[in-house]
Amino acid sequence: MPGSLNIANLVRKMAHDYPDTIAVIEQYGSHHSSGPKISAQLSFSQLQQSIDAAALGLLDQGFVPGMRVAVMVKPGIEFLQVVFSLFTIGATVVVVDPGLGLKGIGSCLKEVQPDAFIGIPLAQMARVLFGWGKGSIRKTITVGANLFGTRWSDVLRKGANFNTPLVCNAFDPAAILFTSGSTGISKGVVYEHEQFHAQVQLLKNLYQIVPGEVDLPTFPLFGLFSPALGMTAVIPEMDFTKPAKADPYKILGAIRHFKVTNLFASPALLRRLASLPKDIKFSTLKRILSAGAPVPARDIANLVSRLNPEVHLHTPYGATESLPVATISSKVILSETQQFTSSGKGVCVGNPVQGIDVRIIKIDDSAFEKWSESLRLGPGEIGEIVVGGPVVTKHYFNRPVQTNLAKIPDVDGKTLHRMGDLGYFDASGRLWFCGRKSQRVSAANQLFHTVPIEGIFDSVPGVFRSALVGIGAPGIQIPVLCVEKEKGLLSDQELLRNLASRALLYPETKDITKFLIHPSFPVDIRHNSKIKREELATWAAGRLS
Repeated sequence: MPGSLNIANLVRKMAHDYPDTIAVIEQYGSHHSSGPKISAQLSFSQLQQSIDAAALGLLDQGFVPGMRVAVMVKPGIEFLQVVFSLFTIGATVVVVDPGLGLKGIGSCLKEVQPDAFIGIPLAQMARVLFGWGKGSIRKTITVGANLFGTRWSDVLRKGANFNTPLVCNAFDPAAILFTSGSTGISKGVVYEHEQFHAQVQLLKNLYQIVPGEVDLPTFPLFGLFSPALGMTAVIPEMDFTKPAKADPYKILGAIRHFKVTNLFASPALLRRLASLPKDIKFSTLKRILSAGAPVPARDIANLVSRLNPEVHLHTPYGATESLPVATISSKVILSETQQFTSSGKGVCVGNPVQGIDVRIIKIDDSAFEKWSESLRLGPGEIGEIVVGGPVVTKHYFNRPVQTNLAKIPDVDGKTLHRMGDLGYFDASGRLWFCGRKSQRVSAANQLFHTVPIEGIFDSVPGVFRSALVGIGAPGIQIPVLCVEKEKGLLSDQELLRNLASRALLYPETKDITKFLIHPSFPVDIRHNSKIKREELATWAAGRLS
């Protein structure tokens, strides 16, 4: 039997307490006249039976605790079976985002050296063609056609007749999740079962999620939390690598047909939902959760107007290395904090979550060997955000240099994580986000923080979004504001004049005199929401030269 903190045991508990409740639904065809079509579904008891069969089948195939197993399977029933059965036997699941591209995937797998590979036929063909995991992968299982290694269906069938006790050390690594690499290299974050378990409990308590709810996870990894939280996971019909291009009517169809109560979506997908006619309501939702980047206030107001009066949109703040850290609701954003965002104070991400220790330290790009109170800044002072608590991961896989830069040993021996984000606490103890540390702009006479500056310009009519970048060497950088236009509102010249006039209204922006209009900002592969300012800086330098 797996250890008590094994994340797989949360699904097992649901199977015991709510055996007949539907755990997962795969749906396709949201434009079908009779509503979305269900391609497959399993109750919690059926899901657990299949997970146990898969776990035994994997042991029969020679999988053992501690193996690193790369998984490239589409979101759905088989994805849940694969991941939770690997958790059950104590293997380490290596999750690589397909959006990283062929080269990025190859780099991640070369770094992590997986022992086995479970994937769909297309992923298996790419593995062979590009040599992913060559020299380390000893076992392969294909979910689908029998092209490479063993078929997943055979693993399930053999496992149902295999009799071996399941073993697992609950404190072993459960997964290696790679960061998006939006501001640097993609790093493998090592998660232990206890950290996953803490995440589930925090999310459950924070947002008052109860068994029997229906979840629409539009980000694959969050779909793993659905059954662990006791929610029915409805797998929508969409390209999960391109949430910014999701069909809002298909998402709407799933929400209505399955009476979805919980929606997790990136800001880019929420923007798609905000494009629906204003009379369309989401009457079944109890909450909307969004992460990955700040959600524009105009989209928050649009979406909240479609919800029941007591329902809110929540934006938990965190990172792959630690989530959640803080949270804020649409009610607070629209009634209190947004006015300060548009006047250059940054984006409020709310109060720290109970049990999470958040500190602000002086801005420094070097490593810290241990925690010292001399690092801490007071309220109102902008510095780097540092967090501690049960959801904080301890290290990156096989990257001691990056681990040393990102982690600080606390006085009690526990690990503090440097978020790489800049921010500050206000007088009431709320945390404000001011942008990435690596993207700050260091001019001769001023240090510019991206998010506060962008908040000032985002409120200019005709601006869809803005991004501040620096051209030149740190210390003598020229600040340049790049802007993506709202379509059809103003000419380029009118918009540029309005931006220049806006800059003169605030002391912190008066020295910004370079403005460029970009056709479409480059964004991160995972959420399609984080602006790649490094790429914009290269583009801006070329334009100005």
